[in-house]
Amino acid sequence: MNNNSQILKGILEGCILSIISRQETYGYELLKKLKESGFEDIVEGTLYPLLLRLEKNELIIAEKKKSPTGINRKYYKLSEVGDMELKSFIDYWNKLYVDVNNILGGAGDD
Repeated sequence: MNNNSQILKGILEGCILSIISRQETYGYELLKKLKESGFEDIVEGTLYPLLLRLEKNELIIAEKKKSPTGINRKYYKLSEVGDMELKSFIDYWNKLYVDVNNILGGAGDD
């Protein structure tokens, strides 16, 4: 796993929390939303371990329910702790975005 993978994993967790905060969702739907948002390289083998870790850390709550098609699916919703973590991630991301752009803004101008 290279350094970019580590950075992406942390960013993905924040993005997953954000998507789940808007609407209770299941894994495949979440994967589609991530891909539609530009994370084309994300695969189930990346997503499901992240969901398991978020659930283990009590940031999300998983519940098996029947889907409209009658199939049992594991639906995820944000916990209170997950909501606080999402707010913290957003604050950190906004600061990081500005700080990195301040440094990289002139990169390549030499």
